[in-house]
Amino acid sequence: MTSTRATDRSFSASRRRLLQGAASTTALALAVPSLARAAEPIKVGVLQPLSGGLENLGQQGVQGTRLAIEEANEAGGVRGRRFELVIADDKTDPKTAVERTRELIQRDRVVAIFGPVTSANRDAIQPTIERFKTPLSEQWVSPFVPFLKQSYGDTFYMFGSDYVWPRKMNEAVRRAAEQVGGKIVGEEYTPFGVKDFTSTVRKIEQSGAKVLVLDVVGADAITFVKQFVAAGGKAKTKLAWLGYSENYIPGLTRDESEGIVTVANFTSTLDKPEAKAFVAKVRKRFGEGAIVSNTVDAHYMLTRFFVEGVKRAGAVDREKIIDSVTGFPLQSGNGMVRLRPDDRHADLNVVIAETRDRRQVLLKDLGLVKAQSQCKG
Repeated sequence: MTSTRATDRSFSASRRRLLQGAASTTALALAVPSLARAAEPIKVGVLQPLSGGLENLGQQGVQGTRLAIEEANEAGGVRGRRFELVIADDKTDPKTAVERTRELIQRDRVVAIFGPVTSANRDAIQPTIERFKTPLSEQWVSPFVPFLKQSYGDTFYMFGSDYVWPRKMNEAVRRAAEQVGGKIVGEEYTPFGVKDFTSTVRKIEQSGAKVLVLDVVGADAITFVKQFVAAGGKAKTKLAWLGYSENYIPGLTRDESEGIVTVANFTSTLDKPEAKAFVAKVRKRFGEGAIVSNTVDAHYMLTRFFVEGVKRAGAVDREKIIDSVTGFPLQSGNGMVRLRPDDRHADLNVVIAETRDRRQVLLKDLGLVKAQSQCKG
């Protein structure tokens, strides 16, 4: 059973113009549980950007969550109770994210909220609800930067969108570069909605950087890459795009996407049984044209941990669920994943991939990469 506050048309996989990688934080917010009768459905909120610039990312987040919930219901739910999705659009806007969060909790009485996507929206809703999160910055960057230095050069220019996640990522890039003897020769951030990146492209060229670390998101990223390639930037500087995935490829030409290198926990082209099985499962449910990125895998896995937590808790109780989602492994699209009991962070299998002929090609399988502790103090 699914209740939506947006039409299914909003989730169409054909709308591919705006994207953001799953490197941004995926959060599970546990709201105050309702006092439901045993036969009532367990309501689960999905807070995603279904408009406002990151539609395709939001659509994939919904798909990952929906797939896991449908599987749980097909298996009989929990103690005779089925799960019901209530989907809300945060419009890629922090103020709207807060409003939708309150509605999901107070009006819809959801037990949990999956989302939001951007760190700006996540921070905006923090005072409203407690949540645990799976930040990925150090986990991806620490092995990626040494690979970039060894393969392409030791000078880096960092260019990102002007909000929390890119700044955190670039802090990690700077630390990793210093550790391996690399040099940051430029750093710049852009507000959303910029249409002309000529000055930035010129600065990158003048810096002499061998590697451009890009963490601009959504349509702005597509616009920048088109201008960067048109100006001949890729001939001099390797494009290393944090948060890049299969999501972006439809928005770029073959020449524009060729050679882009990234780091992720999953790509749809991995030659592994679990990856092939996950891709087949998603496309069976959402169509052969469905894009299966790390965004889908991340939301699918987080929802599965929640469902398993409800089962292990034996009750729809927030504190019991929180205590029950850690310490056990589940199969992802790239190896086994578990949430650590101390900080609920997911240790992930990480890969480095490059786009060739509009497909992600594996360059290096880094295996399991354990993240630094997320506990404060």
